[in-house]
Amino acid sequence: MGTQTKQVSAKQGHEEELRFETKLLHFGGEIDRATGASSVPIYQASTFHHEDVFNPPLHDYSRSGNPTRQALEDYIALLEGGVRGFAYASGMAAISSSFMLLSAGDHMIVTEDVYGGTYRLLTSILSRMGIESTFVDMTDLDQVKAALKPNTKAVYMETPSNPTLKITDIGAVTDWAKEQGLLTLLDNTFMTPFYQRPIEFGVDIVIHSATKFLGGHSDVLAGLAVARTEELGDQLKQLQNGLGTVLGVQDSWLLMRGMKTLSTRMAHSEQSAAKLAAWLQGRSDIEQVYYPGLLNHPGREVHEKQSSGYGAVISFDVGSGERAKQVLNRVKLPLVAVSLGAVESILSYPAMMSHAAMGEKVRHERGITDGLLRFSVGLEDVDDLIADLDQAFSANN
Repeated sequence: MGTQTKQVSAKQGHEEELRFETKLLHFGGEIDRATGASSVPIYQASTFHHEDVFNPPLHDYSRSGNPTRQALEDYIALLEGGVRGFAYASGMAAISSSFMLLSAGDHMIVTEDVYGGTYRLLTSILSRMGIESTFVDMTDLDQVKAALKPNTKAVYMETPSNPTLKITDIGAVTDWAKEQGLLTLLDNTFMTPFYQRPIEFGVDIVIHSATKFLGGHSDVLAGLAVARTEELGDQLKQLQNGLGTVLGVQDSWLLMRGMKTLSTRMAHSEQSAAKLAAWLQGRSDIEQVYYPGLLNHPGREVHEKQSSGYGAVISFDVGSGERAKQVLNRVKLPLVAVSLGAVESILSYPAMMSHAAMGEKVRHERGITDGLLRFSVGLEDVDDLIADLDQAFSANN
């Protein structure tokens, strides 16, 4: 057993006594036992020497396992409350590897306004391999149930969804899925385990684009997955090793460094997001504001039942594609970019960025209009962000 695993095991007995903010800093691998270093060592090695061929070392080849990546994988498993974690080269690598649990002829029920990359994977790649998908409005459990087919094997949730922030009742969907013998997967990127831990509601696999809030600094590309059971953990490990979709050690280290400040960053950004959402909702030139913290947000009560916060992502409709593009070109503070969840605010245009893979008709059916913008609130002073948006909006009136 390697150093990192030993340290995690040593803390198993009292981990439940620690609150989440403490676990972010005391996760088992925070001190290198061999040297006392206050940071997980970067094991920049592709292979590991066998001193005794009859007693191989814990790690033999870095695709199969590396001590630095193992520390990260143990870290996210601890935070999500699962039994085993896995680190991948990107969020899409985590999603696609998890979907490889399915076989040709299988069917999956999926949140309708799912992230565009997930939609593209399901409709243009997995569909060619005989894996079917049905996209439904998961705010309505009856629609989920109606999508069941004899070959259905899994349910894939995204809540709050990207980008319209629709809320799925995790417990209700998971309870029904278990009655049907279905695998449940959930993309927890927006909430992170700081606000939402789906495994506590019975979800089998939790997935993250760790590029976003977990990394938090727009400097690392990574994906994570956590398995609820040892059996699923063994299956995901086989897929991770077989596909080779692993995260490199430098990025593993960067991600762990970013995760240590997750609670502080999320709390600050959420406070700012609440103020910004209220300001947007009060404007007559904004057609719609989507944010779970708003009193009139559909599914707010369900969200509060399963999450301890509302997150830092707001979507709002400025009325037209032309106006949306003008706003994008006039703002001065947020990055105008793909992605979200960083220390700097990021303003995105789903129609041309995250959901460009969806056809216009499909996008509009899911509420992803040409005037919809997505704002990931960073750590700037929120009054400066509001003033910047105000001048961008006013210039178009």
